[in-house]
Amino acid sequence: MRLAERKSELSAPDMLIRGKLSGAFLGYATSLAVLVTSQGLPPIVGAILLPVGFVMLALLGLELVTGNFAVLPIGALAGTVRLTRMLRNWGWVYLGNLLGSLLYAALFYLVITNWRTGNGGAVADLLKQGAQKKTLGYAALGGSGWALALVKGILCNWMVTIGAVLALVSRSTVGKIAAMWLPILTFFALGFEHSVVNMFVVPSGMLLGAPVSVGQALFWNLLPVTLGNLVAGAFFTGMALYATYTAKPVPAVSSAQVAVAAPVPAEQTSAYAAATGASPM
Repeated sequence: MRLAERKSELSAPDMLIRGKLSGAFLGYATSLAVLVTSQGLPPIVGAILLPVGFVMLALLGLELVTGNFAVLPIGALAGTVRLTRMLRNWGWVYLGNLLGSLLYAALFYLVITNWRTGNGGAVADLLKQGAQKKTLGYAALGGSGWALALVKGILCNWMVTIGAVLALVSRSTVGKIAAMWLPILTFFALGFEHSVVNMFVVPSGMLLGAPVSVGQALFWNLLPVTLGNLVAGAFFTGMALYATYTAKPVPAVSSAQVAVAAPVPAEQTSAYAAATGASPM
């Protein structure tokens, strides 16, 4: 709750800067996962490496909108964060994540194409395939594709936010890293959809020549995936944990119940045993 309150009180410039750094760091981690996969290693290796980006931003105390989808509703339910403050945080951080992801995507594009003199090789091919799969692949299914992207967004951020909450439980750096690693590895290995990761993957593929328009990227990916991430963070993690772990009122106990529940003195127990031959339990 205190964390939610602190996040809600950040200034707009702080949210933008921390959001930009988070978007860029996730771009780094995603491009690393794509690179190792392009070298013929199994996709699970990329999934094992991807959490490095989430760990960096978590340890630095940066802002990631998908994590805030879970943290801020807890503060709102507790009454420490106003609804307008929660929405303000989500809006600025989302914009920051997008700007940071686009910046890294543009710089990465210049690097892998040798400043636009090459085609980017196997890494570029995987990014183009990923961009098309995440947009045109859903569009080909129509409404079912849009719903599929939504559900993949839900399943993704359920794991991501659990990882973020688990990191808060540990006091040690190693503990925080280990707690985050497994849930995030899980979502990526299963092929679910993370809106901020896609802010790098889809624009990168578009820069490299994937036949995807801005409208298709927004409607068939970012919109349903963001909504899915929001549903999972707010309801499946934030509100669920608040409902079960928040302090609950202790029911009143009558004097009669106290008398019934009071322990029987040892001498009475011994007397009963002697009189009946029973063994006290």
